[in-house]
Amino acid sequence: MPSTNNNILSHLNEAQQEAVTFGEGPLLILAGPGSGKTRTLVYRAAWLISQKKIAPENILLLTFTNKAASEMRERLKKLVANHQPLTTKLPFAGTFHSFCAQVLRKNGHFLNIPSNYLIYDESDQNETIKKILKEFDLSPKIYKPSSVLALISQAKNELISALEYPQYARGSFQETTARIYLKYAQYLKQFHALDFDDLLMETVRLFQKEKTVLEKYQNQYNWLLIDEYQDTNRAQYLLTKMLAKKWKNLNVVGDASQAIYGWRGADYHNLINLQNDFPNLKVINLEQNYRSTQLILDAANQVINKNTSHPILNLWTEKKGGEKITLYEAKDERDEANFIIETVRNCLFTQSDFSLKKIAILYRTNAQSRIIEELLLHSGLPYLLVGGVRFYERREIKDCLAYLRFSANPQDEIAGKRIEKIGKGKMKKFMQFLETKPKDLITIEWLDEILEKTAYLEKYDPNDPQDMARIENVKELRSVAIEFTDLNQFLENVALIQEEYLPIGKIGVREEKEVVTLMTIHSAKGTEFPIVFVIGLEEGLFPHARSLEGKNEIEEERRLCYVAMTRAKEKLYLSYAKRRFYFGESSYNQISRFIAEIPPELIDMLQSS
Repeated sequence: MPSTNNNILSHLNEAQQEAVTFGEGPLLILAGPGSGKTRTLVYRAAWLISQKKIAPENILLLTFTNKAASEMRERLKKLVANHQPLTTKLPFAGTFHSFCAQVLRKNGHFLNIPSNYLIYDESDQNETIKKILKEFDLSPKIYKPSSVLALISQAKNELISALEYPQYARGSFQETTARIYLKYAQYLKQFHALDFDDLLMETVRLFQKEKTVLEKYQNQYNWLLIDEYQDTNRAQYLLTKMLAKKWKNLNVVGDASQAIYGWRGADYHNLINLQNDFPNLKVINLEQNYRSTQLILDAANQVINKNTSHPILNLWTEKKGGEKITLYEAKDERDEANFIIETVRNCLFTQSDFSLKKIAILYRTNAQSRIIEELLLHSGLPYLLVGGVRFYERREIKDCLAYLRFSANPQDEIAGKRIEKIGKGKMKKFMQFLETKPKDLITIEWLDEILEKTAYLEKYDPNDPQDMARIENVKELRSVAIEFTDLNQFLENVALIQEEYLPIGKIGVREEKEVVTLMTIHSAKGTEFPIVFVIGLEEGLFPHARSLEGKNEIEEERRLCYVAMTRAKEKLYLSYAKRRFYFGESSYNQISRFIAEIPPELIDMLQSS
């Protein structure tokens, strides 16, 4: 194929073409959901190679996941092959961490890091922290390894070393973490190891300390192309700023409205900071959406427009009109789940070309999957739980079930072994409880008494997002326990759910891969489905209760809602319950403010009969 400018640009819209053919200097591409942002970045790399004759080895493409990097490489390989047949080389396209790992392999000796250093994964890190806690005679129940590591990770992402951390520590927990951090750093050095956060921090330190090394990489990679820039942390921002300082050819793609990972250190303000650090920054907006109908976009735009702390794009599409958003007012969470299942069944029986793969059910918290899973199992509809474990297979749920099973049958050896593994102290308290328990406890009383007497939930740190999810799951188990007065009936019900088989083909399912997809909204970013259900739109649930006090937190929840709504290509369902039995308690929450922000003319309202 002839290498002409027209060929490489022919599949791009006007704004994409402007971004792809931008000349030298810093470029920020603000790209809304479904606007072809990764496509634009890949086309820019191909255009630089085929039209500007930039050598592939002078281009650096960075993103956040190995999957995204692999997809980027494949798309670039095909594109370059079409437009530059003689070019066999491709630019480096990988994650920040993989790039930094290579830099340190070659140049780590400047920081006394050997070229054969080890990279510690999460398991290695946990074992090292446990070793230190034992040495310091600290309780892992009070100083949970995951909580300690979260603080250390946060410090490293802010480029705060173990020696510097004590001056930032506030309160006894952080002060103790400072001691652990110092010992942890000493062990890593002793074992010639780095953790994932070290890869970033040490590369920044290397570039700051050794100007000749920095200059070598600046000259090698005089074109930097970076995806998902709203998800960068301080270390990643500084790294790219240093690499781009000499030639200023920094091209980044991002969207502050899709910044939903603030809890793990990402800072969308980095998009705004670029304009301060690169005064000649060119900003190009990609607002044409290729995914959703205009009606879905109009609704999503109205929701995100209420945010005031970051730039807002006005998404539009050539797919005019579209079905109205269905808003379902459910009596309770079971009615909400039944509405989804009946809607899916109706599609299966009335549409000959319908596939379960078209459907995604999105929720704010992991615990919400429980009732959906149960009713999908009972209905024979197969499902795939993305980024998570089925409710009754989650570690904390299996722990609680072990206590309850042993309470019902002390001969249950498997339950006994699990209880022992939970902790000898908790086991002792549990056995004492069994000896002194009141007679005729109902199931919910069994569960509540066990949780209280064993102090089981103290295992988890409510300030840690993962631990908070586990606490919420245990509380959600109360919602099941309260349905069954008799403990044996409760356990029988759970066993039946766990063993229930999903019969492929039972209701017109044509192949095993045809499943309904269930996932949290955080897991849904980067996906799209023809039909999307977003459930639990109530104040305190979505937006989450933890976010109701601060403007920044509410704005992140609104961005989550925006991300959820823009996953839908053709049809969007939103639902809320007038009464929700959640965490074992009945609540009457107000309808989510996010629903109130959608113009009524875009909504078809349905209520339970």
